[in-house]
This record gives sequence, structure tokens and C-alpha cells, in this order.
Amino acid sequence: MSERITSWHSSPSTPRYAPPEGAIDAHCHVFGPMADFPFSPKAKYHPKDAGPEMLFALRDHLGFARNVIVQASCHGTNNAATLNGIAKSNGKARGVAVVDPAISEADLSALHEGGIRGVRFNFLKRLVDDAPKDKFIEVAKRLPAGWHIVIYFEADILEELRPFMDAIPVPIVVDHMGRPDVTQGPNGADMKAFRRLLDSREDIWFKATCPDRLDPTGDPWNAFADAVAPLVSDYQDRVIWGTDWPHPNMESNIPDDGHLVDMIPRIAPTAVLQKKLLVTNPMRLYWPEELG
Repeated sequence: MSERITSWHSSPSTPRYAPPEGAIDAHCHVFGPMADFPFSPKAKYHPKDAGPEMLFALRDHLGFARNVIVQASCHGTNNAATLNGIAKSNGKARGVAVVDPAISEADLSALHEGGIRGVRFNFLKRLVDDAPKDKFIEVAKRLPAGWHIVIYFEADILEELRPFMDAIPVPIVVDHMGRPDVTQGPNGADMKAFRRLLDSREDIWFKATCPDRLDPTGDPWNAFADAVAPLVSDYQDRVIWGTDWPHPNMESNIPDDGHLVDMIPRIAPTAVLQKKLLVTNPMRLYWPEELG
């Protein structure tokens, strides 16, 4: 796997929409730099370097104040690159790790000190070879106080995962709404199934993210806006947003990050909704100590 992938827009536009003060990009990543933070031997893709400096420059360009850096699958369970990004953020980033289920209490504590506030479980077969549900449950029971679990899956395995999610004893955040088919509309089978999941527990959150991945109609992603806006409105205290920069594996149809930001007022049309989506809700998950 010698060829490295560039998956981000080289010159994203300036958004028309200005996020509220304190807005948080609550789903983004860093890649490497590989010379300092090598990729996992199990990595399914090798991206070009997209380090903290690039991420923070984009944050400022888009009008955001903070980031939540989610461990990318290419780095496996070595969270050094993510921790490096948090450390270089001057307190403006926190993170989500990927861990070996056998991780020690001391190592979990060290991750907490480094700014990690959650653990991600990935069920996308094209990205990971093994997703041992029983071991995932065990590590979920040992997390530091205040942490949550992030789960990434595709809509066709949602029902299969329900017993597993029911057994997780901490709050859950679902990446990209479990990748529903947004072309079905707000009342399609995938969205109805996802609503049933949200209704099953009051501590299941979701990320209203990735129109570029979920909407085959392309930019400006009208099907995504139509399908997702009612979900944001109905579950407005359990939703967060992020760019997904640098868009892992998006070799073609790479989104303009300015256009992604301009989706925000289409799925959260009022100032009240926008503040919940971008400030209040992610602060509750990642900086609760600042809320008093």
C-alpha cells in the first residue's frame, strides 16, 4: 500500500454561514504526520499527512472555536497522533480514542489526562477486521467517569447491533446517524429505524454529519437536508455536528468544507437549534466542567 491518499479540499471556500461564538467541530481527525506517528500495520488506507496545524487552520478559516479529534482507523489503537493534536490545541481540543479492549486502568487514566473523553467502536468491515462485541462491552464497563462510547456502523446492521448497544452502560454517540439512506426521505425505513433506536434510550446521541458520504445527489446535498432537519429538530438535545475533515477515504467527490458548514442552517434553521448543535451539546459531552 505505497500510494498515499489525499482526501481533503485544497482550498475550501469561506462559508456563508457564521457559526455562533464557541462553536465546536465535534468530529474531525488528524493523520500523522507519518514520520512521527506511523500508521497501523492493519490500516486499510494510508492518507497523506494532515496534522494538527492543518486542522487548526481550517478551524479558524471556518469560524469554529474548538475541535473534537476522533481517532482515525488508519492509526489503529495507537492514539499518539490524536493525543498530539489535543496537546497542541492550547486547550481547544478533546478527543475520542480507539483502544485495545485489554487496555489497563493506568492507560485509560493517561488517555483521560491527555484529553480523551470517549472510545470509538467501528463496525465497518471495510475499515476494520475484527469488532468483538463481548470485549467491547467489557471495556465500556471500565471507562473513566464521564466518558461515552462512539459507534460507527451502517444502517443494514442496526437491528443486529441493538442488543449490543442495549448492554452498553454509558452514553452512546452514533457516528453519522448510522449511515441511513437519506434519499428515502425523513420518513424512510432507515430513518424510522434510527428513531426507534433514539427512542429506546435517552442517552443515545448522534452526529448529524457527512452529507458528502450519505447523499448521492451531490453538493448541495438536498436529500440530506430534507431527511436530517426533522431529526435534528425532534432530538435537539442529543445531536452534535462536525466536518469529518480530512474526510478519510474520500478520494473522489471530496467535499468543500465551506459548503459543509453551510449545511448547518439547513438542518438547524433557528439560532436556538444552532447553539445546541454546535455549542451546548458538544460542551456537555466534552467540556462539562466548564458548564458549571
